[in-house]
Amino acid sequence: MPELPEVETTVRGLAPFLEGQRLTSVITFRPDLRRPFPADLAQRLTGATVTTLTRRAKYGVISTDRDDHMIFHLGMSGRWRTEGGKAGKHDHLLLETGVGHRLFLHDPRRFGSVDLVSGDPLTRFASFVTLGPEPLSDEFDAAYLAKALAGRRAPVKAMLLDQTIVAGLGNIYVCEALNMAKIAPTKPAADLPRAKLAALVPAIKEVLIAAIAAGGSTLRDFLGPEGELGYFAKDWRVYGREKEACECGGTIARIVQSGRSTFFCPKCQR
Repeated sequence: MPELPEVETTVRGLAPFLEGQRLTSVITFRPDLRRPFPADLAQRLTGATVTTLTRRAKYGVISTDRDDHMIFHLGMSGRWRTEGGKAGKHDHLLLETGVGHRLFLHDPRRFGSVDLVSGDPLTRFASFVTLGPEPLSDEFDAAYLAKALAGRRAPVKAMLLDQTIVAGLGNIYVCEALNMAKIAPTKPAADLPRAKLAALVPAIKEVLIAAIAAGGSTLRDFLGPEGELGYFAKDWRVYGREKEACECGGTIARIVQSGRSTFFCPKCQR
């Protein structure tokens, strides 16, 4: 599933094609993805000018001068195609601009979603209301994390994947950050000393910044908007590297937590 760096890469890739452009055509090629397309999507967006493209957690937000905001989630296999041409089998939405750009939302598995809200999306879109702070924001620091994890006996990995604690973190990058900070993924969150939290927060930020710079990680069907492959996977410290050597000399292990694979080094992550 595309995580925060992949969505950030997508939003940045779409910006040159959409920002400041008038939408001359908005076409859906099927009634739904994971849930139905908004019934008035074409009516409200056709003729509008795109003002900004932003990201919140794992969602992209395309905002217009009509104060309408199209919020998309890429699901398991979604991506935007910017190379134009005709719609393919798995292209389900087309945005066409006044200068001739044709952008297709491509989603073979159809686990993605498209929503449309007016007004401030941070308060008007239900999925945004309960989200924690962005992990790359100044609000997300050791003091905040200590308060958020106080009294929580669940494993620290599970808490970092809880979107009400911090928005947008996914399995890959939590595994990577916990290894960088030398924290066992199974450790009860409330038992982390302040020194560990002080190491964890910058580790999370460093991993995400590096992944964004690399265009994300390529998993299954994910590609950037122009078809490019993210190459952060070549720099994974532990993820997907069971039985390989950790940089500390230990051997990377894999366990399952809440139905998800966790990769870590038992020697240095305590």
